[in-house]
Amino acid sequence: MIAPRSALFLPASNPRAVAKARTLDVDMVILDLEDAVADDAKAAARQAAIAAVDEPFGGAIVAIRLNAPDTEWHIDDIVALSASRADLVVVPKVEDAVVAAKIAAAVGRPVYAMIETPAGLLAAAGIAAAHGVAGLIAGTNDLAHSLRLPERGRIGLSLALQTIVLAARAAGIVALDGVWNRLDDGDGLAAECAEGRALGFDGKTLIHPNQIAAAHAGFGPSEAEIEDARALVAAATTGAARFRGRMVEAMHVASARSILARASGKATDPLL
Repeated sequence: MIAPRSALFLPASNPRAVAKARTLDVDMVILDLEDAVADDAKAAARQAAIAAVDEPFGGAIVAIRLNAPDTEWHIDDIVALSASRADLVVVPKVEDAVVAAKIAAAVGRPVYAMIETPAGLLAAAGIAAAHGVAGLIAGTNDLAHSLRLPERGRIGLSLALQTIVLAARAAGIVALDGVWNRLDDGDGLAAECAEGRALGFDGKTLIHPNQIAAAHAGFGPSEAEIEDARALVAAATTGAARFRGRMVEAMHVASARSILARASGKATDPLL
């Protein structure tokens, strides 16, 4: 499967949102049983999510976010998801590599672990390397809250975001940036997508369908990058060489091939 540029959260308890998601050009759909669902709707949302994943969502990867291990709904979620047809399971508030591996084993499919707390950040490298963990998601809202950061700006999250990317890259797994909350600020979203890609994230988690295009533009290679990559691969020789005014070597050629693979839809997550 392609490492997602876009991963759209939507409440599993909302049938209209689920139906619309089947028509969207999004890389991943995450049916949420956690934050987006009221306590008294958890059981119904779980049933709806399991039923929803029996049918395809276009070509999107389909994931379900279960409730955290310290909640009363977690065990029932595990049992239900283990028998579902979801491609992935998203686990919130992960702070322990052993717990992440146990959940992956229990649900019988890869998990994306959300890093949302200081303890999770400090354990991120171990979590990323845990058996069955296929990706990390930066839970930026919860991180900002737990770190007591002001509402605007991500300066205080810089180390946290880089830690998540570093842990994911060391383990060879996917890294997804956190959500953008201000739905009417398209320019801000575009800027944060550009920042996320510059930090090394593969894609962005989203909370509204209108954010998909910005994520794809921000995390997909541009036409200029594709043209440059094609030219570099065509001109590649062994050893270091001069190309368009810069020195390139084997790793630059490998990067160019990765850009072309992602542009063609053939780049894959090795754990899926």
